[in-house]
Amino acid sequence: MEQELIDKFAAQDRKLDAIFKSAESTRKIFKWTIIITIATIVIPLIGLAFAIPVLLQTLPTTLSGINLSGTGLGF
Repeated sequence: MEQELIDKFAAQDRKLDAIFKSAESTRKIFKWTIIITIATIVIPLIGLAFAIPVLLQTLPTTLSGINLSGTGLGF
């Protein structure tokens, strides 16, 4: 009877080790998913926050150099 309990505890210990390894693997995958998401979405949005004002400043000077009176656009 006592040997059966020892065997069951040993089996549970092996299963707990396997669960721990699986949980750690899932945690690492989730961490890298968050890092890649930040790198591909958030960083470009921050770059656009700096690029859009510069583009908006240069747009009027660019449009003033173009002669649109003959195109029928009415500018």
